[in-house]
Amino acid sequence: MPTTPPSADGIEIWYTTDGDPSGAPLLMVMGLGAQHQEWDDELVALFVDRGFFVVRFDNRDVGLSTKPDVGDLDVGAAMMASLGGAPVEAPYLLSDMAADAVAVLDDLDIASAHVLGASMGGMIAQTLAIEHPERVRTLTSVMSTTGAQDVGQPTPEILGVLLATPPTDREQAVERGVVVANAIGSPGLVDEDKARQKAGAAWDRCAYPPGTGHQLLAIVASPDRTPGLRQLDVPTLVIHGSVDPLVTPSGGEATAAAVPGAQLRMIEGMAHDVPPVHWPELVEDVVALATGADVPAAG
Repeated sequence: MPTTPPSADGIEIWYTTDGDPSGAPLLMVMGLGAQHQEWDDELVALFVDRGFFVVRFDNRDVGLSTKPDVGDLDVGAAMMASLGGAPVEAPYLLSDMAADAVAVLDDLDIASAHVLGASMGGMIAQTLAIEHPERVRTLTSVMSTTGAQDVGQPTPEILGVLLATPPTDREQAVERGVVVANAIGSPGLVDEDKARQKAGAAWDRCAYPPGTGHQLLAIVASPDRTPGLRQLDVPTLVIHGSVDPLVTPSGGEATAAAVPGAQLRMIEGMAHDVPPVHWPELVEDVVALATGADVPAAG
């Protein structure tokens, strides 16, 4: 599979595509510590069936993309300091990760794309729309937030899960995958077997736990996007789960409130995941946004 040419700071981004290149390009941006396959192949196939040319990629510091040399970095200490109000120094910012996404579009000769981002991927997608508006046809921000400190913050219990000691072997990684799925997943819809399979597959493909911490610092160190979101002139849809404990619903509400004309879909009972039961409506929502239609009201 291809990678982008090295950037000025030596970053190469691995990407993959699905569907007919003549279709409407859909760039799917994944979240914290997650490789491209966290966007399930079955979900991607639904988008392809609706005429999209789907592009997925590994963010820097995960999967087969470049892992920057950040030296001796104590992520835990930096995060604790940030909770006390101290400034955070990060090896890179969300702006750099948005530039990585642009590099993927450039390598594919895609002038602009519909952009769908989940969690940290939503933050990257928002940053992409703010800093590179000519590259974004529509913006769909899922279970994400604005970067403002008074919205979208995780519950204390979930923060503890997030900052737990990273796994050091495959068995630990699989077990942690189940723990995290149960902690942040939609009540009654968590598939533990699938969580084990995905965690094991991610470990086998490329295990690099430090990357998650580096990305977390990028999130914390990046500025509030609210002023930039208020200036957007792009069709925008915000999707959020009503019981999301990791990026609490106020984050989605604030995002939709900031972007002029944005549509908000709050999905009752959904947490920090998009279970298969919600895939059809997600696809229909993105199709509606891409074609200029109003997103249907939630059922």
